[in-house]
Amino acid sequence: MLLLQLMMGFTPETGASSETQPHSIKIEGDITLGGLFPVHSRGPAGVPCGEIKKEKGIHRMEAMMYALDQINSDPDLLPNITLGARILDTCSRDTYALEQSLTFVQALIQKDNSDVRCSNGEPPIIPKPERVVGVIGASASSVSIMVANVLRLFAIPQISYASTAPELSDNNRYDFFSRVVPPDSFQAQAMVDIVKAMGWNYVSTLASEGNYGESGVDAFVQISREAGGLCIAQSIKIPREPRPGEFEKIIKRLMETSNARGVIIFANEDDIKRVLEAAKKANLTGHFLFVGSDSWGAKNSPILNLEDVAEGAVTILPKRASIDGFDQYFTTRSLENNRRNIWFAEFWEDDFKCKLTRPGIRGNSGLRKCTGEERISRDSAYEQEGKVQFVIDAVYAMAHALHSMHNDLCLGSMGVCDKMDPVDGRMLLSYIRAINFNGSAGTGVMFNENGDAPGRYDIFQYQLSNTTNPGYKVIGQWTNHLRLNAEDMQWSGGDKLVPDSVCSFPCESGERKRMVKGVPCCWHCELCDGYQYLLDEFNCDMCPFDMRPTPNRTGCRPTPIIKLEWSSPWAIIPVFLAVMGILATSGVIITFIRFNDTPIVRASGRELSYVLLTGIFLIYLITFLMIAEPSTVVCAFRRLFLGLGMCISYSAMLTKTNRIYRIFEQGKKSVTPPKFISPTSQLIITFIFISVQLLGVFIWFGVIPPHTTVDFDELRPPNPEYARGILKCDMSDLSLIGCLSYSMVLMVTCTVYAIKSRGVPETFNEAKPIGFTMYTTCIIWLAFVPIFFGTSQSTEKMFIQTTTLTVSMSLSATVSLGMLYIPKVYVIIFHPEQNVQKRKRSFKAVVQAATVSTHLSQKSSDKQNGETKVEPDRSQ
Repeated sequence: MLLLQLMMGFTPETGASSETQPHSIKIEGDITLGGLFPVHSRGPAGVPCGEIKKEKGIHRMEAMMYALDQINSDPDLLPNITLGARILDTCSRDTYALEQSLTFVQALIQKDNSDVRCSNGEPPIIPKPERVVGVIGASASSVSIMVANVLRLFAIPQISYASTAPELSDNNRYDFFSRVVPPDSFQAQAMVDIVKAMGWNYVSTLASEGNYGESGVDAFVQISREAGGLCIAQSIKIPREPRPGEFEKIIKRLMETSNARGVIIFANEDDIKRVLEAAKKANLTGHFLFVGSDSWGAKNSPILNLEDVAEGAVTILPKRASIDGFDQYFTTRSLENNRRNIWFAEFWEDDFKCKLTRPGIRGNSGLRKCTGEERISRDSAYEQEGKVQFVIDAVYAMAHALHSMHNDLCLGSMGVCDKMDPVDGRMLLSYIRAINFNGSAGTGVMFNENGDAPGRYDIFQYQLSNTTNPGYKVIGQWTNHLRLNAEDMQWSGGDKLVPDSVCSFPCESGERKRMVKGVPCCWHCELCDGYQYLLDEFNCDMCPFDMRPTPNRTGCRPTPIIKLEWSSPWAIIPVFLAVMGILATSGVIITFIRFNDTPIVRASGRELSYVLLTGIFLIYLITFLMIAEPSTVVCAFRRLFLGLGMCISYSAMLTKTNRIYRIFEQGKKSVTPPKFISPTSQLIITFIFISVQLLGVFIWFGVIPPHTTVDFDELRPPNPEYARGILKCDMSDLSLIGCLSYSMVLMVTCTVYAIKSRGVPETFNEAKPIGFTMYTTCIIWLAFVPIFFGTSQSTEKMFIQTTTLTVSMSLSATVSLGMLYIPKVYVIIFHPEQNVQKRKRSFKAVVQAATVSTHLSQKSSDKQNGETKVEPDRSQ
């Protein structure tokens, strides 16, 4: 619609009243530059403009006029060419700025005036419209975007001094737009670098609704996502027209993720102030750690009376310097020497809080009258606005581009030559992009392919405690990379330690991270339990079977290897029993050897007795082999002697009981003695039984040679600190029982014969003592089985089983020794008078006597069972 008005011939002079005319400053010159400045703030509803803006409006606009004065007085820059200007007020509103900026393109619209005639029939003399070759501005990104869309249609280059929205870097949409300030994408990169340098990985973002805030946060989020290691907890937008309680709700939302103490804020001054007020009201002073964009910068107005809440805030500001020449220029401006600035009188009234007398306007009785003798900085506070440097650099950038263009096209001719009348906008743009000069602050001014200036930022921190001058302190710089002086940073209460703003704290040693789905900065720490160690940051793995995790679970270490020590209580008792048994057995053997030819020794069957005593001795001896440190030799002897001692003992006893049984069974049938009852036969039978055991052991040797092994499974409790490997012989529980099984068969068989021979008189040989021995031995081994296998799940299984086995064997040997030989030794030593030769009887006499004795025993037994009760009946 606005372009249609232009096509219909809209000009500033065609308005009906002054209120419809664009408010502008016109400075004559050979080449005219446009200027866009927010001289006034946004007006209330229905009113385009509001109050005057002294710093962002008047200071910046005066900076452009100052720069034009400097350039026009410089004999080396655009000599004999005067730069003029058409400066417009945008009123901080994008739509209003667009209407005003249409002034810049009027001269480029061709109008058909062929049918227009004066009253005398002559064609009218129409003054040539003012032609703007380039525009300086605008300030707000939203205004620059709106204006840039129009200027590009007419190929008018534009250089902004304050617009930082990242989308203006799009060279396809805003190809005629350049800026002497770095875009927010550089600022966002700097802020990402700051956040990461402080060790934060979990932050929230706050943005004022609008192009600046939203695009700044979008750039921050995008860069942080690409860089990795940084997550956004909350991304909150502040409405243009916030309702009552809006900022309290924002603080509540931020506290939903209270670990995200860092708050990245791209917002205007008013919104920043109200956020700080809401935080203070919620009693959260010192909780939030703000990182502010250049809209916060080093300004005091957003933090006025809120210094305690803002303490520690890190802010960023394009590197800039105060231009002394501008200060001298501006502080000498007065109503008399600055009539070209049509808004200066309004500024004067606002700055000095007085009222000028104007024709037709009644003065405000509440304000004093201005005298005109007031002076800036003397009678009012003055501080150079932060973007003055960039306004000057923007004007100089346009001038340098025109200078280079003039040198190339006009070949040294004075003034504007025909080739530059009119100035080709597209060609001028190429010269703008190629300039490179030192700006007003001494830093280089240049543009990249997108028209962006290089990023140069100062980093500030607002410090309140432990400092003589509370306020903003420079703590670093950013020029494509960050240089942060961490030692200069200071936080709430003067603390030098950077506070945390993380979703999850680092896991302890030996803990793996279990990531929270969709939030790469958040995780739960899980301990690598049991025998696991930390393989990497996210995974645990099992240690090899022969190893256990280190105390911090960052690796594995060898599992200690143990064996049954001689000093262990599990060894002391079996060794004591074995030693006592060996001494007792040795005593019996010595006694038998000493009294070898005495009747008692001869009657007990010397040959088998020595064999049996040897077996008993080996049974005691095996205790030492079972406790000794396992080695190949020890393991071989264990296999050999574990079952051999019992086999020898029970083979001898079985041969004895079998001989007795056969003798008395044979006597019942015949007086002829049974075969193989001589001592030699008895020894042969015994050694045949023993050879079976030996044959089995040697076959075992051949199939599986003896060797040691370390059992890491037996002592592997839930707590790996108590894990141990047990050095042992390669004998499983089953192989051990198998080694003893033959002896068990002999023992059971011997017990059966002992039962069958229970009727033999006590005066006849050793049948009953052997019987009692076998009954007791069976009880011992019956008790052994549940104890041995019942401890298979115990953490001290090996020790318990070894002790149980050796004690059971020692007890069985002790029973045999005590039952069969201790009474004989007692008689031999203490009652030698009983150790005399009895009258020899024939085999027939022995059998008859035994038969009679047996019959009498049975009869006595029958009477005791009730036969005496029936005899009175028979007598009746």
